[in-house]
Amino acid sequence: MSDSSSIAAMKKMVQQPRLEARVSCIKVSQAAADLKQFRLQNVQHDLLLTGVSSSTNPFRPQKICFFVVK
Repeated sequence: MSDSSSIAAMKKMVQQPRLEARVSCIKVSQAAADLKQFRLQNVQHDLLLTGVSSSTNPFRPQKICFFVVK
């Protein structure tokens, strides 16, 4: 291994704990409460709960029109 690649590897090894140290931790109960509150505040925008109108649903079955010419 060259000196420059070993230096880069060492820098990366030092940077990871620094990044992890900046992450703020909260209790799981607090995170769950925050998620519940967020969900309740945004329930009107949740398509799984409110559904998608048939006019805006891009996955609805397409209607095919046939013309019979005699």
